[in-house]
Amino acid sequence: MKVYLSPLAKFKLEILLEYLELEWGASVKFNYLELFKQKSVQISEFPHSNPKMQYYENVLKCVVTAQSSFYYRILESEIEIITITDNRQNPEKVLSEIKKHFRSE
Repeated sequence: MKVYLSPLAKFKLEILLEYLELEWGASVKFNYLELFKQKSVQISEFPHSNPKMQYYENVLKCVVTAQSSFYYRILESEIEIITITDNRQNPEKVLSEIKKHFRSE
């Protein structure tokens, strides 16, 4: 299945990559991006391989690193990565982002 980023996920990935490069250097940024790509391939091949959210059964969580995850949903012929989060973030903020995403459709 094809995997794509929502506008919110694309924005958050850009911000995260900028932060990683500024704080930790280009190699850390590159390593994170490679992990992110590997996880994208994994969900493309095995879309149901991650746990579902408690509040949204059609939204799944994929852990990229100990510090970050992304949330995605499986559509008919593609997978949409909805948002990227810091795992230390308040879970209510994550729910809020996902609710806004569904309202904007």
